[in-house]
Parts: sequence; C-alpha cells; structure tokens
Amino acid sequence: MPTELTASRYTVRGASLGGMYTSLHVPELDALFDVGYPLRGACSASHLFLSHAHIDHLGALPTVLGMRGLSGVEKPLRVFLPAGLEDELQAGLDALGRLHRWPLQVEAVPMKAGQEVALRKDLIVRAFPTFHPVPSLGYLFLRRVPKLRAEFAHLPGREIGARRRAGEDLFESLEHLELAYATDTLPSVLDHTPELLQARVLILECTFLDDRKTVQAARAGCHIHLDELLPYAPRLQNEALVLMHFSQLYKPSEVLQILDERWPAESRGRVHALVPDAPHWWS
Repeated sequence: MPTELTASRYTVRGASLGGMYTSLHVPELDALFDVGYPLRGACSASHLFLSHAHIDHLGALPTVLGMRGLSGVEKPLRVFLPAGLEDELQAGLDALGRLHRWPLQVEAVPMKAGQEVALRKDLIVRAFPTFHPVPSLGYLFLRRVPKLRAEFAHLPGREIGARRRAGEDLFESLEHLELAYATDTLPSVLDHTPELLQARVLILECTFLDDRKTVQAARAGCHIHLDELLPYAPRLQNEALVLMHFSQLYKPSEVLQILDERWPAESRGRVHALVPDAPHWWS
C-alpha cells in the first residue's frame, strides 16, 4: 500500500525509492508528482508535475493513462514538464498507443524555470530550476489572495464596493507559498530558490543518509546527502518538511532511526519521512 502522511494542511500519498520509483499524490492540489509507479487511487488527478524524464519518475505514465480510461476520466491529463520534452513524450505515447490499440493522449504544458501557470483562480504553479544531468524542474505552488490596501482600511463596506465598481484599485495581492516539490537535485537548489525554505510544505529528496555513500558520490549523481542538508536545518522554516527518494541502501526503519539520531531535536517534529510502515520497501 502507498504511504500516506499529513504535512501541515496537505495530504501526501505515494511511494518513493531512489532509482526505483517515485510517484506522489497531493489531493488538495489535485496533483500527481512524477509517475514512476501507477497510483490507482490518484489516476483521476487533473495535473501531473514531471520533474524529469528518467524512467523511475516517468515509466508508469502509460499505465496511469490506461487507468484513467477504465475509470471513465475523459479530460486529458495535463502534464507539466521541462520545456523541450513535450514532443518526445507524445511520440513515445503515440508508439505505445499503437501497441495498445488505443490512443494515449495528454495535454502537455512545457515550462521553463521562472514560468508561472494558473491552475485555478487562487492557485499558481511556478517552475524553478533543479540540478540533474538531464532537463529537470521543481514546482512551487502559490496561493494569491486579495487584501484591502492599508490606506483604505478605514472605509465603510458600502464605499469600498462603490469604488470597486468605479474601477478604483483598492486591493493588493498577497502571496502564500503553499507547497514545493524538488527531487533528483543538488542541495544548492535551496540557495538558488530560497523561497523553498519558506514554503508551508517542502517535499524534498534526501537520497543518502550516512557514510554508506559519500557526499562526493551523491554529488556525482546529482542527489542530496543528509550531510549536506543538515546545515540548512536552522534556515528551514517550513511547517512540514517531507523527505523522500531514499536509497535502497537503507531499510525503512533505518531511515527513521538515522533521522532521529542526526536531525536537530528542535525541528525533528516537523520532518516527515515518506517510508512504508513495514520492514521492507513497497514492492
């Protein structure tokens, strides 16, 4: 069964094992994050945010599309992905669709770092750069809400309404950093996009945890080692930090034990590990 945890106001469901599979579902955002494993309970999600095109993050997409068809989901899945991958993705799906004898169609939304797309009236996704040997992105979700400017706060509601109808600009937009997703990247992603340190929920890879893999080896594969993440701990202001994409070098129980031993006690309660409540990783 997929792992499910509560991170602040969001639910994170799914599974992630470095090099094997990563697929997460956040129902409050109607979003899948990568699709290295077919999460049946999430197949009707409207959006897929693809970090990069390695098979352990992409390989189950045809299965998910098949599940959507069997479940009666008619609206095409919107796939957000690094710009430049959209044609090859569709070509691959076209080939598989011919084998399947049924078209596999998606609505590709290519993105570049810094680009924003509105998902609904109050929710925006912004792509940011991650650092991996292939084209890759992370995704930051922002909630923008209007707030009456301070200089108009004394006005009665009737006058505010009249001024609005007359076209007067009375409101400013407040931006709330809700959730960020970054995987298969160097820890410098936190320096290049410091907003990640302030997001309500940060979902972040932490592939290696101890000296079973050196920092140098982690860097060579463009992955995060706990030794390099720990110096950021005092700066991480997230209500919840969800660590995932752990290496199969570690058993699930070892992940929790290492985090208990190594993560600073004052913020350990805000750190969650996406690991199964079982002796072994999800098969």
